Amino acid sequence: QVQLVESGGGLVQAGGSLRLSCAASGRIFSINDMGWYRQAPGKQRELVAATTSGGSTNYADSVKGRFTISRDNAKNTVYLQMNSLKPEDTAVYSCNADVQYYDSYYRRLRTYYWGQGTQVTVSS
Repeated sequence: QVQLVESGGGLVQAGGSLRLSCAASGRIFSINDMGWYRQAPGKQRELVAATTSGGSTNYADSVKGRFTISRDNAKNTVYLQMNSLKPEDTAVYSCNADVQYYDSYYRRLRTYYWGQGTQVTVSS
């Protein structure tokens, strides 16, 4: 009943910038936490940045000062502004959201949803 779609990934040179977007759609009642994760080949998935419905944020140490997470609750969308990109930032980036939604019987349920992921490649 809910779908998350990421956009904005691509190829960029070291020192460049990208802005990722993730929009949630469907029979949504509300969204609490939203975040961005990344996974490089052969490595564990890690949290990059997250934000709560109340506006608090947290970041991985490796991206502090370079990345900024923000959200537009009216559009059910979360963004990740990535500046001063480094080759080690190369990974598949996925968004995640804690969603309350209605099923086909209009019962209100709650679960975490994931987007399909978008590739970010930073060349040296």
